[in-house]
Amino acid sequence: MMERRMDTALLVLLMGHLAAALEVPLDLLEELPQPPTITQQSPKDYIIDPRENIVIHCDAKGKPHPSFSWTRNGTHFDIDEDVNVVMRPHSGTLVVDISREKADHYEGVYQCTARNKHGTAVSHNIVIRQSIAFSILRALLKGSPLWSKERIKQIVVQEGVSLVLPCRPPAGLPPPIIFWMDNNFQRLPQSSRVSQSLNGDLYFSNVLREDSRNDYICYARFPHTQTIQQKQPITVKVLNQDPVDERKPTFLIPSGSSSSHTVLRGQVLEMECIAEGLPTPEISWIKLSGDLPTQRMSYLYYQKNLRIVNVSASDAGDYRCSAKNMLGSVHHTIHVSVKASPYWIGGAPRNLVLAPGENGVLTCRASGTPKPSITWAMNGIPIANSPKDLSRKVEEDTIIFTDIQMGSSAVYQCNVSNDHGYLMANAFVNVLSEPPRVLTPANKVYQVIKNHRARIDCAFFGSPIPKITWFKDSRSSTLDGDPYIQHDNGTLEIHTAQARNSGKYTCAARNMLGIYENHVYLEVKEPTRILKQPEYKVVQRGRSVVFECKVKHDPTLVPTMTWLKDDGELPDDERLIVDSDSLTITDVTESDGGVYTCIMNTTLDHDSASAELTVVEATPTPAVVYERPDPPTDLELTDQKKRSVQLTWTPGDEHNSPIQKFLIQYDDSLHHRGHWHNLTEVPGTRTTAHLKLSPYVHYTFRVLALNAMGFSRPSFPSRMFKTEAAAPDENPKDVEGFGTEHDNLVISWKPLTGLQSNGPGLRYRVMWRQKAVESDWTTVTVSNNSRFVVSGTPTFVPYELKVQAVNDHGVGPEPAIARGYSGEDLPVAAPENVQVVVLNSTLAEVHWDPVPHKLIRGHLKGYKVYYWKERSLHKHNPYHMEKLILMFSGNHSHGMVPGLHPFSVYSFNVRVYNGKGEGPVSPTQQFDTPEGVPGAPTSLIVTNSNLDTLTLEWSPPHDRKGRITGYTLKYQPVNNSNELGPVEELALLANETSVTLPNLKYSTRYKFYLNAKTVRGAGPAISQEAVTIVDEALMSLLDVDVGEGTAGSTQSSHPLAQPPPHRLPDEALPVSPFGNVSSSVGEDGPLISWEYWGPEKNVYVEYMVENSEGEQEWQKEPVNGSQNVVLKGLKGGLSYRVRLVAKGHHDQPLHHSEELLVTVPAVASRQVDIATQGWFIGLMCAIALLILILLIICFIQRNKGGKYPVKEKEDAHTDPEFQPMKEDDCTFGEYSDNEDHKPLKGSRTPSNGTVKRDDSDDSLVDYGEGGDGQFNEDGSFIGQYSGKSGSRDTAEGHESSEAPSPINTMNSLNSFV
Repeated sequence: MMERRMDTALLVLLMGHLAAALEVPLDLLEELPQPPTITQQSPKDYIIDPRENIVIHCDAKGKPHPSFSWTRNGTHFDIDEDVNVVMRPHSGTLVVDISREKADHYEGVYQCTARNKHGTAVSHNIVIRQSIAFSILRALLKGSPLWSKERIKQIVVQEGVSLVLPCRPPAGLPPPIIFWMDNNFQRLPQSSRVSQSLNGDLYFSNVLREDSRNDYICYARFPHTQTIQQKQPITVKVLNQDPVDERKPTFLIPSGSSSSHTVLRGQVLEMECIAEGLPTPEISWIKLSGDLPTQRMSYLYYQKNLRIVNVSASDAGDYRCSAKNMLGSVHHTIHVSVKASPYWIGGAPRNLVLAPGENGVLTCRASGTPKPSITWAMNGIPIANSPKDLSRKVEEDTIIFTDIQMGSSAVYQCNVSNDHGYLMANAFVNVLSEPPRVLTPANKVYQVIKNHRARIDCAFFGSPIPKITWFKDSRSSTLDGDPYIQHDNGTLEIHTAQARNSGKYTCAARNMLGIYENHVYLEVKEPTRILKQPEYKVVQRGRSVVFECKVKHDPTLVPTMTWLKDDGELPDDERLIVDSDSLTITDVTESDGGVYTCIMNTTLDHDSASAELTVVEATPTPAVVYERPDPPTDLELTDQKKRSVQLTWTPGDEHNSPIQKFLIQYDDSLHHRGHWHNLTEVPGTRTTAHLKLSPYVHYTFRVLALNAMGFSRPSFPSRMFKTEAAAPDENPKDVEGFGTEHDNLVISWKPLTGLQSNGPGLRYRVMWRQKAVESDWTTVTVSNNSRFVVSGTPTFVPYELKVQAVNDHGVGPEPAIARGYSGEDLPVAAPENVQVVVLNSTLAEVHWDPVPHKLIRGHLKGYKVYYWKERSLHKHNPYHMEKLILMFSGNHSHGMVPGLHPFSVYSFNVRVYNGKGEGPVSPTQQFDTPEGVPGAPTSLIVTNSNLDTLTLEWSPPHDRKGRITGYTLKYQPVNNSNELGPVEELALLANETSVTLPNLKYSTRYKFYLNAKTVRGAGPAISQEAVTIVDEALMSLLDVDVGEGTAGSTQSSHPLAQPPPHRLPDEALPVSPFGNVSSSVGEDGPLISWEYWGPEKNVYVEYMVENSEGEQEWQKEPVNGSQNVVLKGLKGGLSYRVRLVAKGHHDQPLHHSEELLVTVPAVASRQVDIATQGWFIGLMCAIALLILILLIICFIQRNKGGKYPVKEKEDAHTDPEFQPMKEDDCTFGEYSDNEDHKPLKGSRTPSNGTVKRDDSDDSLVDYGEGGDGQFNEDGSFIGQYSGKSGSRDTAEGHESSEAPSPINTMNSLNSFV
């Protein structure tokens, strides 16, 4: 038997190297088969809250993904048969809904099984039970008392005797926390005379008169339910009638002279001794069989309680407590036995990856008191009942595999148990045949600063386990000696990198199936160093100062120079000029004084230096020369102690400026050689200093002197003084706890510096425990690290944390407790009872019930509302599907959703999110937005302008926001002074897009307003202006007034209705964000209007003259965010090409609209109704006055003349131009006053070149009184007039073909007169 065990041990030793393969990250190679591995399971003893659903965790990984099943109380648990139990998808976790069934129905022992075709893994037994505290809580809610009903009588005692006040709380799981308080909820004071025992009773070693009170109340707090219950108050009355004699101590608890106590390894041992006596006895403790563990023990309740944490086997033995006063002493011996539930030796069994034909070992090393028994199972079946495997041999705590073959993959379970508990672990044996591969990225470049440590990775995998070999450059030899260190995980380390270590490195992974090589590169960079540091400066106010900071750095690294003032950013002041290697301050003021620091940073390292600037008042040139002092000399160390030393020195020459102070600096050659640190300052009148020092430092001192001109050069260093090592004086700061995964807790801290370590072997004792559970502290010790990862923690639970510094000479002080949380996981529930209230056409309010905190599984960040437009309820609006997100931080239960589009269908859902991410989505719901007020019509143009009618054409609004129910058109005339006339309103149908307005005034400017309507009301209006056409007869009259050279200038300056703009030929243009581009000619210039829906903000109008010669550039006119612009300053009579341009970022193309051709009228002056012009009225009045004078003269001449027989003479000499003319046959007729209102008509030139006088010419016949047009004067007078008239008209007919004007008519009358 002994030989067999020795053979097994030898085989295990020879195969120990195989365990290293288990460190390979198999999970990175997802294509490989892998048996199941349990990754998460609920604790063995699972106390549930009956008010919430029960969640029993069981998760596993494997390839293929495993399936799950459960047993309950040893039999199969059919989940499908129980409607209250569901299993989460892709997981074995059970969720029990207790809304229809009491929680105690599901109490029992559960076990989870995860299996795939490569094996079966099982969880440990999970005992589900509800806390007794909840039964107590239910009793409280029903009004039942916690404590048994009893009538508590007043306690009357004599002063000096002992007294015990019982509490006797009900049992709880976990046990309640007991404390005593009064009616004011103030804790009762305790002392060496009065204290509370472990069972909660209150003990008085002797009572005093001041102990009399009627409110001794015992409280019990149940941690799991966070409830507190109190006992009935106890009244104590202390009498002073018969004084009690003093007496020696006796023990109240424990009784007798000895007792025994059993405690489990790793738990807390608590022993108590409470004695009575007068005077009050003092309690002391000793260990009869050894020394007390001072590092793990503490005294509570005035040394009546001895507490030892993290009990080990060495704590077993006899302990004696003693009670002593002046009259004597008493002793009690407690025999402590330490038992142990099973615990792993060297860790739980680890997974094994073997290649076919390889050998391997699974070990299950555990211990305990009493010695535990070990049993094996394969795929959940006892190994004795499992299929035989010739390659497998079981030897107690070891399974040996020899010449293993494919198909032997399985999961083995190791169960270790004794009377105090059990351990159960899964470990798979995965038989794979895989060639080697390197997981580190190829051609990765590692950069390191010279003289620093360099590590080059070579993460690998293969089966059999590959052998790793490193080569450099030419591959002349392997890298396996100084200065190279090769680690088991393939990493190559160079402790102190030098420039010669730069180059190409090759990592070769080799096994029987092949070889895999990976190349990486190492670059060793020169360190960054400040060659010339800034110097201390004293500068007069108003002068300039320059701080130099010259730096040397590796030329391949990009440096960044930063200057600080008093450890903050430089002031934003143009007087401070930063160059590449200097800082210049001009016109110095008092505020510029301070410490300036230059910092040179690269991607790998940095260096810094500081200097102080002192600003002094400007003074006349001094007669005496002031300089900095000379450095002190003759440094000497005296009065040397463990943590202090006396330093003396001799001051140097002051140079006419008294020394103000001395600065003492030190260099620590043990931890930070070559760096001087400020230690202390002393006044300039002293030449000695008592220096307080830290342990474990190799000190060298120097002194600098300071006067008004600055610091001296440093003195020569003193001799070295070494302080002895000691235990740490302080613990790490900034202790934090957080999770990076859902099942871990990362404990981090700020490590101590070498100066703070106080000795060699600095390490950290990391302690943690769950805050909500009364559990013991778990402790590990780490070194050379500033963080520790606790795996297998429950998801997002609070923890209490402590980190204590330890070195080879002892431990630091008791650390403060920090708090943190284990890792978060995604929320497991969606918000429920999600509802929406539509407030108006663009705003809705979403409500939901907050997700319970336990289901959030992390720090609640808030809620997200996802919403998107499904469709518009109007057929003309486009379809949208862009999802939008609204985030509501914190514990919100509702939120506003703004910016909705009216008359649309929206979908939405709600999710809760924490620091890990979003939880499940709530069911998607829909809601409709009501109709809104429509936008303005897209365009409004004027066509078919006539004398008294105009036609308006428009396009419906681009954004309808509902069903258009109609349009409202308003218009009003505008006079010459831009005053608006009365408004006319016209209601139009929804399907109309044009209207003709009749009965308008000719030559009148109108302003039009058009808006669309829905059931919610009218939207904004689009406006336009236009002018009716000028009457041609009136234009003829104006032509007569203007005279020669103005015959063609008949256009009105008012904006005329334009036909649709001329479009240039189509070109291959990108999709334009412009639409409905139109133009109209206004009084100030052409008005360009458009619609724009692009993202660019820089929009402008470009224009240029059509058919312009040469390379004429486009002229630009900004639009300032509007959608219309008036182009001013254009030349009349020319046509212009006009387009719109949208400009984005510099790397984005321009967007152009299609070009318009806009013609500017030749007459730019304003022209309105001529009948209303003052100059025209004055001219007409003058003409009428002249005609009246002429008529008066004619009548006077007629009355003077006699009657002559000239009838025959007139008939013989009739002038045809003086015949009455009729309009229908161009003959002369009678003059009629009813024709005065008709406009004058222009003359025309006949084809024979002669000029005829039309009916607009005046003659004396028109002013006659006879109906036949004959005068009653004598014939001689008529004949003479007729002859003159004929000759004059013939001459004028050859001079001009223009129509006669009123001025010409007046001239002819004047010549007649």
